[in-house]
Amino acid sequence: MAGKVFFSVTVSLDGFMAPEAVPVETLFSSDGQDDPRVRYWMASWSRLQAWAFPQRWFRENLGLGQGGEEGLDNDIARTTHERTGASIMGRRMFDAGERAWPREAPFHTPVFVLTHTPRDPWPRPGGTTFHFVTDGIKSARWARSASSP
Repeated sequence: MAGKVFFSVTVSLDGFMAPEAVPVETLFSSDGQDDPRVRYWMASWSRLQAWAFPQRWFRENLGLGQGGEEGLDNDIARTTHERTGASIMGRRMFDAGERAWPREAPFHTPVFVLTHTPRDPWPRPGGTTFHFVTDGIKSARWARSASSP
């Protein structure tokens, strides 16, 4: 049975998806906070994601506290997450998230990390297991369909 694929990403009207690359180890280090590249990256990323952080569903899913805005944006964020059976991400996003996400990663589904570095699956509390795929996105798709009931 063929499934549906949804592409969910935040992007600005001019096509901006992420700031220029900053090494993850610099981004989350105490020394990195004084680095102008890190300050620029954080400011750019914060502007791009500014719509999401006040949303009630987003705040609760990331463990940022109770409350928050409700309405159409909140409903879209929640329903997008609820229809997701698995996620695929690149290694850079995983590396940043591994340092920044709470202990209970916010996905609650399998996550396939596209990488060149083999690694054993990494289960997290709450239903997220990170699987590291080294032979392309099609392998992630087939791995997900093989594990589905």
